[in-house]
Amino acid sequence: MPQCPETALSHIAAYKVGAVAIPLFTLFGTDALEYRLSNSEARAIVTDAANLPKIMEIWQKLPNLKTVLVTGGKKYENVQNFWNLIEKGSPDFQPVYTRADDPALIIYTSGTTGPPKGALHAHRTLLGHLPGVEFPHNFFPQEDDLFWTPADWAWIGGLIDVLFPSWHHGIPVLAHRARKFDPEEAFHLIAKHKIRNAFMPPTALKLMRQVPDPKSRHSYNMRSIGSGGETLGQELLDWGRDVMGLTINEFYGQTECNLIVGCCADVMEIRPGSMGRAIPGHVVDVIDEQGNPVKAGTVGEIAVKRPDPVMFLEYWRNLDATRKKFIGDWLLTGDLAQKDADGYFWFNGRKDDVITSAGYRIGPAEIEDCLMKHPAVAMVAVVGSPDAVRTEIVKAFIVPKPEVTPGPEVAEDIKTFVKTRLAAHEYPREIEFVNELPMTATGKIMRKDLKKLEVERKTKIDRIP
Repeated sequence: MPQCPETALSHIAAYKVGAVAIPLFTLFGTDALEYRLSNSEARAIVTDAANLPKIMEIWQKLPNLKTVLVTGGKKYENVQNFWNLIEKGSPDFQPVYTRADDPALIIYTSGTTGPPKGALHAHRTLLGHLPGVEFPHNFFPQEDDLFWTPADWAWIGGLIDVLFPSWHHGIPVLAHRARKFDPEEAFHLIAKHKIRNAFMPPTALKLMRQVPDPKSRHSYNMRSIGSGGETLGQELLDWGRDVMGLTINEFYGQTECNLIVGCCADVMEIRPGSMGRAIPGHVVDVIDEQGNPVKAGTVGEIAVKRPDPVMFLEYWRNLDATRKKFIGDWLLTGDLAQKDADGYFWFNGRKDDVITSAGYRIGPAEIEDCLMKHPAVAMVAVVGSPDAVRTEIVKAFIVPKPEVTPGPEVAEDIKTFVKTRLAAHEYPREIEFVNELPMTATGKIMRKDLKKLEVERKTKIDRIP
């Protein structure tokens, strides 16, 4: 289901009857749906007319699926109408009594290896998320707040960063998500519906930053923008202040343990490049491979100590993967960072994104932040490309701004730009201009796909006699 009232109502209904809800993205194909529905042994599905044919195609492969509800459109045998059933509903239903640690929600997340894993969350997860929403949205809720996100409600960022906490506080949420994000339309929606609060992935903000002079066409007055998923740099922060009239608050989390680090411009210094400090209520640190917290300024893995109110219960029916997610009482995020003496976290990269070049361990985040400051760069992804001498070299895939004609001179200028601002070993020795970057459904750049492409290219070249 897309962003719409029926999606939200279905979630509430599932929790009231003691069922486990499984949000599924509308752009999933039949293979992706079949895997998730089979793995979870789902008993019922709520969908719309546009997505019903996918379910009909795979229903025979799902022996546990007994009930299909559709919100409208063409009738199929054994498919029930969502609104007709609601009209027949009894007003006397009593919600099933559930405890804080009872299962409530499975959100499938794709890892770097193996099939998607279902992160099972408990009923406590909503109350646990509230500080992580209230803090980066400058003490949400306030009078006249109204929330929107382009992130689909099928993902934890749209569902538990926006929809559920807003409803908890009685704040309206705009339901709208185009099949493809349009930055001009985003400004139009924000102005038309008087949006005051938004969760905007960095990719969406970078696209909005390319819209020329939006103030001349749109009258908007936002109070807060939270962003997470990729590191924000100085350029985006400056744009937020100049064009949106506010300081964008960065936050950090993942499907298994969400909204655990963040910024709040109302009460703390915003340090460009930092994703903030531990959200009140969470114990977050940077640890080594033995599970020991490291000294300030040392790169290690971000970890969260259990028990934690937003931590998942387990990977659905995958005890081995669940065990590997922990070392002692620390949940391992797979993300590398440094924590400074004041408790600010500085993202370094995914463990599998780190570039090893001539003995240096290089995180892509700092290089990408620097590249985004170059006037020719609209979007960028940095990966390690195999190299016989250095093990890997830094390579940048760059989407140029529309007015830029890419070529060798532009590439050399960009290399010099980074070399003089960071370090000689960190500048991109190779630059490839592209029309777009591979993205996940939630708007994160898929560096592993670019890395895989580079490995395949270099391997093919090596084999040529």
